[in-house]
Amino acid sequence: MIKIRDKLQIIGTEIEQTSAEFNRTKNSVQLLAVSKRHPIAAIQEAYQAGQRAFGENYVQELVEKAEALSTLNIEWHFIGPLQSNKTKQIATTASWVHTIDRYKIAQRLNDQRPENFPPLSICIQVNISGEVSKSGVMPDELTELVHKIAKLPNLSLRGLMAIPAPMSNFAKQRETFAKMSELKNQLNKQGFKLDTLSMGMSGDMKAAIAEGATIARIGTAIFGARD
Repeated sequence: MIKIRDKLQIIGTEIEQTSAEFNRTKNSVQLLAVSKRHPIAAIQEAYQAGQRAFGENYVQELVEKAEALSTLNIEWHFIGPLQSNKTKQIATTASWVHTIDRYKIAQRLNDQRPENFPPLSICIQVNISGEVSKSGVMPDELTELVHKIAKLPNLSLRGLMAIPAPMSNFAKQRETFAKMSELKNQLNKQGFKLDTLSMGMSGDMKAAIAEGATIARIGTAIFGARD
């Protein structure tokens, strides 16, 4: 059985090799270990191997894990759908939220972020494949939302996030991620300073890195199948 430490090393090497292949700057892609539905012991094992950023999809699970592991220097990322009645728990626990797609949620996070905390880093989720079943703001509505959220003082708007429709063709994967990269570039031309593209999972990480991903969200390849 391959240990989590070894899996992290394999993925880290893959990120390095893909970055070099597509002329990305070294260390420009951060690995976010998606630990949802995995036990605290697995997170501890990954932490001991040097991993510091962990992603969770469920509010209560993130809060409970953060409390249990409060002595560790973990950067918690919330990467799931967020309801307005649970924003306070995330505002007081997480360092990042990747899934903002409504101004109401952003405003609540801003208002509930403790004054002695640094600004909460956020990404706006874009429904880049136009799927009815997926969360995310539509690309043509993105600019308006960015302008509003950028004014909130307790949030730091870092970039964009996407979960594209699954596809196995590498060229098609790249096409979708290239649209995300272009959206980020367009916003930066308007004066924003976005530095983050949260995109790419186990099945499409290589294509995402080729098109500018700065955070790759990997779960199963690190922790195995979920309970």
